[in-house]
Amino acid sequence: MLAVKPAYRGMNPPRVGNVAGMRSRGLNPRILLSLLVLVVIAGGVAVLLIGGSSSPQATGAVSSHGRFEAAEAFSPPAPAPPLALRNYNGQPVNIATYRGRAVLVTFLYTNCPDVCPLITASLHATLELLGPRASQVQIIAVSVDPHGDTRKAVAAFLARHKMTGRMLYLTGNAHELARVWKAWGVGSERDAQQPQFINHSGLVYGISASGKRTTIYASNFIPAELAHDVPLLAAQ
Repeated sequence: MLAVKPAYRGMNPPRVGNVAGMRSRGLNPRILLSLLVLVVIAGGVAVLLIGGSSSPQATGAVSSHGRFEAAEAFSPPAPAPPLALRNYNGQPVNIATYRGRAVLVTFLYTNCPDVCPLITASLHATLELLGPRASQVQIIAVSVDPHGDTRKAVAAFLARHKMTGRMLYLTGNAHELARVWKAWGVGSERDAQQPQFINHSGLVYGISASGKRTTIYASNFIPAELAHDVPLLAAQ
């Protein structure tokens, strides 16, 4: 059952617009639903929201190199927000370092019971489908739980999902992470009824080789679609 809850208690809510108008512009139902509800699964809460100023357009957006299979695409693509933190081993990571490659950015926490494992498993499957072409993409996960995502917890999470060395998992203190969440339009708030869980945004952003936020994938994206889009992102 779907439960609707406010996603940004204590924050300024994002402007998502009129539902009928969004449908009339052909927005994909998966992303449309993601904009409006929190999906409660197994006691955990995941909120799927789009941040940023560019307008998402309908499925089938065309790049100069082919047609994306993403649920939605930004039109026009805009420079990705700043993202400079440290990985769980304390090494600095800046998204600008990966210009020339596609970058997939998502927001997770290690104690998440539902959406985060789903996203991570699907990203792993995407890399498997890409095979040698996986070198064209860098996956970056940003923590939405500065207290729970310890070095030990992150290392165990990556090992459990076979993503050690394949996904950068960035952490920081509450102030550092909040600055990134705000820049990317991401919500993160501890659930009042079940404080072991975090209400958070659950999307994957596709960043082109030129550093522009270009495509959007819902948490239930199909790995084959993302594997199709990675070379297109890497070519832009």
